[in-house]
Amino acid sequence: MDVRRGRALTERLPRASLVATLAAALILILIPGVAYGQSDSAAGSTPESKTAGTTTTPSEPDHRLTEARAIRIARTDPQVAAEQRRYGHLEPTATAKPGTWQVDFYADGTERVQVVVDDATGRITETWTGYQIAWQMARGYSGQFGHKLNAPYVWIPLAAIFFLALLDFRRKWRMVHLDLLVLLSFGISEIYFNDGNIGVSVPLAYPPLLYLLARMIWVGFRGAGEGLRPSTPTAWLAVGGAFLLGFRIALNIVDSGVIDVGYAGVIGADHLTHGMAIWNNFPSDNSFGDTYGPFNYYAYVPFELVLPWSGSWDNLPAAHAASIAFDLATVAGLYFLGRRLRPGRDGTRLGVVLGFAWAAFPFTDYVLQSNSNDALVAALLVWALVLFASPVWRAVMLGLSVATKFAPLPLAPLFATGETSLLARPPGATSRLAGLRPVALFCLVLAVVLAAMLALPAIDPGLGTFYDRTIKSQIDRTSPFSVWGQAHSLEWLQTCFKVFAVGFALLLAFVPRRRSLAQVAALSAAVVIAVELTAEHWFYLYIPWFFGLLLVGLTAATSASSSATVTASSVASAPGMRREKIAASVR
Repeated sequence: MDVRRGRALTERLPRASLVATLAAALILILIPGVAYGQSDSAAGSTPESKTAGTTTTPSEPDHRLTEARAIRIARTDPQVAAEQRRYGHLEPTATAKPGTWQVDFYADGTERVQVVVDDATGRITETWTGYQIAWQMARGYSGQFGHKLNAPYVWIPLAAIFFLALLDFRRKWRMVHLDLLVLLSFGISEIYFNDGNIGVSVPLAYPPLLYLLARMIWVGFRGAGEGLRPSTPTAWLAVGGAFLLGFRIALNIVDSGVIDVGYAGVIGADHLTHGMAIWNNFPSDNSFGDTYGPFNYYAYVPFELVLPWSGSWDNLPAAHAASIAFDLATVAGLYFLGRRLRPGRDGTRLGVVLGFAWAAFPFTDYVLQSNSNDALVAALLVWALVLFASPVWRAVMLGLSVATKFAPLPLAPLFATGETSLLARPPGATSRLAGLRPVALFCLVLAVVLAAMLALPAIDPGLGTFYDRTIKSQIDRTSPFSVWGQAHSLEWLQTCFKVFAVGFALLLAFVPRRRSLAQVAALSAAVVIAVELTAEHWFYLYIPWFFGLLLVGLTAATSASSSATVTASSVASAPGMRREKIAASVR
């Protein structure tokens, strides 16, 4: 092909694709207001929590079976007999629900078995024990998360596109290709989750997390060598990325649900616009939705104003619109980050590669299909890297991410010191003390941002209640969605991981002495993964928190030995920011 013509297309196409995608997104964001006007519960949403002994349908005459008959049928289930042999006498309670009876059996005040009886046929349709009683998301219900994305004819082609389009066919046996496969290996765990077998799915998530942690530490300190160098032409990646973004948005509108996380954002935004308290003031169908930071609810306000909440857990078009916007904001951030890391056409290609990878990776679409707030965290962290040259702006972006979900806070030491550690004198600084000025400025701005975010909860309901409903509730929660929650004997190991995560985060303020922006991205991904490894509750929605950072580290990092050799060329940066020199090998 004509190389010059290929480059010209590369220059024009990303801009045209970006404009077309954003225009389509604006149209599609408005469609949910019409398409989701019905009042049925959103498919894929997490069902509301059950309160033992309550009756959802108070009029038993609406049911063919009586309460006593439903209990007698439930007692015939072999699992009830097994639990009775284990725990002794089981005390039953029956709850009438639309078309079914839910019979719960208790021993010593603890629910041991839950049986669902179909009212029309008198047949037992479901039986649950253990953590699957309280955690309905552990039951493997079809359509709770992902919807059509989980279909093999969608997931497998998407994974193949992600891997093959990013492959360097000239040198197939490269470490970075193994990294791509490890990222996709979370899908093995997800297969067992969809089958309701979290005793297998949860442990299977830890090997890829541990591998990626080790790789990001290596890349952060040693570099990724040449990094990810896909053979696919830039134009193909740009067109493919635009198509995938359109496909994701269409799939979100046609076939996705809003889980409790996205529902919480809409409720909080509604409370804000109506002058109501957020924390300790959520409806019973999402009573723990006030566990997030203030900015999470602020971010949903524009969407809730345009697509107001109906007051119930319906299809929540505002949550769909917000999720689409968060997803597109992340893609835009990755594109501009690529332009910042490299000059000219190389930067355009890098931005297209990063944006395509986000659009093709199944687990970023998993977030979009769940309409959760996790892409907001990813977007804020990616834009923090775009604006990293300014201590003020990276402090603002990190502060907002912490005020959304608290997990990014351990990034503060790395972000405070920037590309020069406390052990090295920044270029142009006359002394180490002068080099501390950007650190002090970062800390000051971060404190101001967090204080501004805490102003609202300080007024109502008070910082004590805010702490109890957010940080304390997350610290005290128990969950079977971690090895720590399933095997309490491993608490000592969890403590070791916590110590490592804190120590590693603090260590990055001192080493490596100098790091490129790509190395900062890799180290940031390592910190986030280390924090996730300590979590009592871990889920696939958390993968995008570090995915964008990891992608930048793998795609843009050079070997540490070559990073000291720079040319007079500089990297395009945001207006008003200094330009960053890069290694000749990166170019």
